Amino acid sequence: MERSLSLNLHVLTARLDRAADRILRAEHNVSYSRFVALTLVGELGASTQRTLAEYLGVTEPSVSRMTAVLAADGLLDVQADPAGGNRRRLSLTDEGKRLVGSIRQDLEGRLAVLVEQSGVPYAEYTRHTAQLLAAFNQVEQEAGR
Repeated sequence: MERSLSLNLHVLTARLDRAADRILRAEHNVSYSRFVALTLVGELGASTQRTLAEYLGVTEPSVSRMTAVLAADGLLDVQADPAGGNRRRLSLTDEGKRLVGSIRQDLEGRLAVLVEQSGVPYAEYTRHTAQLLAAFNQVEQEAGR
């Protein structure tokens, strides 16, 4: 039975996520989900736990637990929001920035090798992926999400 593009994308993403998790746990002692959280904080700047929860698609209590672990590991700085309330502002520590940069470079290099080994030109695949993401973002924006 031939797979559809949507199923192939799902299977590929799930397998890449699992492989990244195995690599990161073995080589950097951090899970892929925590790496993604750190990356999102780095890209969003001084974000809030609420924003991070929305981006990750998880609950705020779940993010609160995760950010506490990352802060205890010295990778994330968690501060009370100056505006008050129960909000927490997030930013990467210098160690968090170093770890995210190192991991991103490592994973990108491994993915580049995999893509090239598949016979697909890396630059072309990168361009097409960016086009698909841009189209998806446009559809979501038009739908008011």
